[in-house]
Amino acid sequence: MSEVINNSSHQFGKVAVLMGGLSAERDISLLTGQAVLQGLLDKGVDAHAIDVDEHVIEQIMKGHYDRVFIALHGRGGEDGQIQGVLETLGLPYTGSNVLGSALSMDKLRCKQLWQSLGLPTPAWKVLNSQQDLDEVTELKLPVMIKPAHEGSSIGMSKVGSADVLEKAWRDAKQYDDSVIAEEFIAGDEYTVTILLGKALPVIRLETDNDFYDFDAKYQSEQTRYHCPCGLSDEDEQQLQSLALKAFAAAGASGWGRVDLMRDAQGQAWLIEVNTVPGMTSHSLVPMAARVAGIDFADLTVNILETSHKAVAV
Repeated sequence: MSEVINNSSHQFGKVAVLMGGLSAERDISLLTGQAVLQGLLDKGVDAHAIDVDEHVIEQIMKGHYDRVFIALHGRGGEDGQIQGVLETLGLPYTGSNVLGSALSMDKLRCKQLWQSLGLPTPAWKVLNSQQDLDEVTELKLPVMIKPAHEGSSIGMSKVGSADVLEKAWRDAKQYDDSVIAEEFIAGDEYTVTILLGKALPVIRLETDNDFYDFDAKYQSEQTRYHCPCGLSDEDEQQLQSLALKAFAAAGASGWGRVDLMRDAQGQAWLIEVNTVPGMTSHSLVPMAARVAGIDFADLTVNILETSHKAVAV
C-alpha cells in the first residue's frame, strides 16, 4: 500500500486531538498525541490538542470541533468509553466504534471470540482469585500473566515456574480485577498494521528482554525491528490475512494493529488487537507505514480519514 488519501485539509474542519487521559498509559498517550498534532498541522489541518481529564465533555463542546482524532491509549480511550461520549455528542472520530473498541480492549473476550471462530490464539486460564492459580498448571509453562484490560504490556509478566506465579498474579491484579494466564508461544513476534482496510508490511520484533515488555517498546534502544520481516511473500501474506480476519472479528475498523506470535512449526497465534496504537518515535505503525511509502504526516491524515467511517475493514 503506497497510495495516500488525497484530501484537502479543509474538508476535516476543526479537529480535536484527544491525548493524555487518566489511564496507566497517560505518558505514552501524550507523546502519541503531540506527534499526531504536529503531523496534522504539517498537512495544514486545523488541529488542536485536548489533554483529557474529567472535564473532557465540556472542553469538546466549548471548542466547537467538527471531528476528533483519538490519541488516547488504555482505559477511557481504547475501551469504548470516549467513543460512546463522541457518539452521544454526534462527533465523528477516528478508529473503531464503541463495540469494536470494547471487544478489542478486553483480551479475554477477544480470545473467546477468536476461539469460537476457529482463529488460533494461545490457550489460557482466567485468574479471578488466588484459588485459580492451581489451574495454571494445566497450561504448559512458561505462561504470560496479564491484566485483561491494559495495554503497553503494563502489569504483564512471563512466568517460568510455579513459585513466582502468585507474585505475577498480584502484580497484574494491581491494574485489573480480571487477570488471565496465557500459554507462552516460543518463536518470533510479529505485528501487522491495519490501515483503511489494508494490511501494511509486517514487522518482526526482536528483544533481549524476556518478552516485548514496556521497556522494550518505549525505552530500550536495543530492540530490533525488521521490516521487511524476513518471511517469504506467501508467509507474510498469510499473517496479513489472519490479522485482517482477527481485526474484523473483534469489530475493529479504520486503523489499528494486530500482534501475533509464530512458532517453530510456522503456526501463527493471535495475541491481541490494538485499536489506538502508539505513534511515538519507537512506534510500529509509523514504521510499517514508512516502508509502505507513507510518511508520518500523510499517515496522520490517512488515520483522520477514518473519522468519515467510509472504509470497511
